[in-house]
Amino acid sequence: MPPSVTPNPALPPIHTVRGQRVMLDSDLARLYEVPTMVPNQAIKRNLARFPSDFIFQPTREELGNLKSQIVISGAEPADSLRSQNVILKKPGRGQHRKYLPWVFTEHGAIMAATILRSPRAVSMSVYVVRAFVRMRGELLTNAVILKRLAQHDKKLLEHDLVLQDVVEKLLPLLDPPPEKQKPFIGFQPGKR
Repeated sequence: MPPSVTPNPALPPIHTVRGQRVMLDSDLARLYEVPTMVPNQAIKRNLARFPSDFIFQPTREELGNLKSQIVISGAEPADSLRSQNVILKKPGRGQHRKYLPWVFTEHGAIMAATILRSPRAVSMSVYVVRAFVRMRGELLTNAVILKRLAQHDKKLLEHDLVLQDVVEKLLPLLDPPPEKQKPFIGFQPGKR
């Protein structure tokens, strides 16, 4: 019986690349408590299990955008970000990655757990699924809120038009009435 694993209550960092929500190979490896090379080697041995909608490598530009997402969301400290995602060749071993990382979609992360076969990977696959489901729920909630805001905005615009019409009709009433010419009282030569 595998030992029970209590995951950290914080959700694993999930990013958006090519319009898909994904996890970096290094984040997934950290979650499964294995070095990053372990899932990457397992993927190479089992390429048939990972179609392009399960796993792909981002371009350098996408990776730059991904780093911006990480910094903006505060998902990882800067030193961790520097050691995991910057693709530079530096002297010395283990300083930086020299290959583009793999990114896993929800299904790819689950498939990675099935090929790793460790008790931690099995228990964490459930955790990863819950993270993606929670994120999907939050996005759905945001979509509902945005839809309601759009409805309220439309209603306010309708009210604005009605109020503008009322103000235009009331403005002439605020002007003083034109003065009537008073009849002249008294003698007027030439008039009878």
